[in-house]
Amino acid sequence: MSLTSTAAESAAADLTVLDEEALRHALDDHEAAIPQRFPLDFGGALREPTRWVEDIDPATAGVLATVGSATPEEIGEAVALARAAAPGWAATAPSTRGALLRRLAELVRGNAEVLARLETRDTGKPLAQGRADITAAARYFEFYGSIVEGFLGDSIPLGPGSLAVVEHEPHGVTAHVVPWNYPAQITARSVGASLAVGNATVVKPADEAPLVALCYARLARAAGFPAGVLNVLPGGAEAGAALTAHPDIDHVSFTGSVATGRTVARACADRGRPALLELGGKSAHLVLAGADIDRAAPVIARALLLHAGQTCTAGTRVIVHESLHEELIAALTPYFDNATLGLGLADPTVGPVVSAPQAERVRGFIARASAEGAVLAGRAEEADGLSGYFVAPVLFDQVSQDSELFAEEVFGPVLAVTTVASDAEAVAAAHNSRYGLTAAVWCRDIDRAVRTARALEVGQAYINGYAPGGGVELPFGGTRDSGYGREKGVEALREYTRPRTLFVDLSGA
Repeated sequence: MSLTSTAAESAAADLTVLDEEALRHALDDHEAAIPQRFPLDFGGALREPTRWVEDIDPATAGVLATVGSATPEEIGEAVALARAAAPGWAATAPSTRGALLRRLAELVRGNAEVLARLETRDTGKPLAQGRADITAAARYFEFYGSIVEGFLGDSIPLGPGSLAVVEHEPHGVTAHVVPWNYPAQITARSVGASLAVGNATVVKPADEAPLVALCYARLARAAGFPAGVLNVLPGGAEAGAALTAHPDIDHVSFTGSVATGRTVARACADRGRPALLELGGKSAHLVLAGADIDRAAPVIARALLLHAGQTCTAGTRVIVHESLHEELIAALTPYFDNATLGLGLADPTVGPVVSAPQAERVRGFIARASAEGAVLAGRAEEADGLSGYFVAPVLFDQVSQDSELFAEEVFGPVLAVTTVASDAEAVAAAHNSRYGLTAAVWCRDIDRAVRTARALEVGQAYINGYAPGGGVELPFGGTRDSGYGREKGVEALREYTRPRTLFVDLSGA
């Protein structure tokens, strides 16, 4: 296999390899459907599916595209093709695998506007966020394509009579179950790491938002990836169950709900296979006495309003010292009162939530919070003339730690503010939830801030800043009901490999 393959040469001549004419409505008209069907893509080719489903645009409630939805039998076919491709891919030099991933990153960048608009239409998020997601996706492919050659084994010093070496081997075939909220980023981050170290992959994006993941498969062909190495099959719960329980799947990466994650973990445990679970979150901002409110408030607001709060790392709780409570509420309220709702391509502050049931779920949280005594401190105007699944952002004050809103994940644009009297109370309040994904500590006293951050049982803790999920280089994952294992950074390369120890007796005895 070589980068001088015909597909790669063709892609080199024109980095824009997606069919913009066929996708023109996604690029130019936020009301129209895409005049193209998206079949399954596995074994290096487009595959006519057994069944088609309608991909609904959450901003209009209309049909965006018609997409293939995999059956268990089709999942089995894809796994078999991945299994056949895995040995050859694992035997490919890391330098070649890396070059192909970097090539894929170039193709993603060359098609960035097409992909960003597809992601925006598919998920409902504002266009600026869709563009940021594609920029991050390209960076994932580039990052893993660049560092894999430096992913080294270890030698263990046992003296002159022996040689012990630990090497990192690919699992074989990895499964990637991708949710609907960040399909462009989550597919790239997990698949990029897995491909880099030599696994063949089978990706199941959600039926609700599969378009960009399917485009990655097309771009991978143009980059010159071998057939069967990257397989993308959208599907629902039936397809997910077939994939995660398949006997030829050696490792599962799952991002989604706690309940489904536990089902995936059981399926893997039954086969004695590892799983990486990135589940829910109820991330907290701890605003300690002496914090800089002018610095904290815009970051807190943006982190919550991002993608209408449909982010597992969204900072949905603010635990503020009583001395700063009034100042913080005054600083946060305008971000909610002035937030705009609208179609993603118009780039509003907030787009829709993903579906009608999700919109009703979020409204239920809002109604129950009000009934439990939470005080409405800020709320955007409802969207007039829009037919999609819009929920106006809400800022609640005086949220009790005993309430549902304080402890449970909403996955919508709802922020809860709670007051405490000390740093210790702030940490205790942060732990008053079953989740442990991310958190932020705001304090001018850096010693106090570091001590507080280190006391938090989370996978990522930020000080005087907050980047939900962190950058490409930062290991990401949770504790407790937020899951286990780590995506991103060099840690992901370890997740997608298994160590093997080689021992050589040199004593001659």
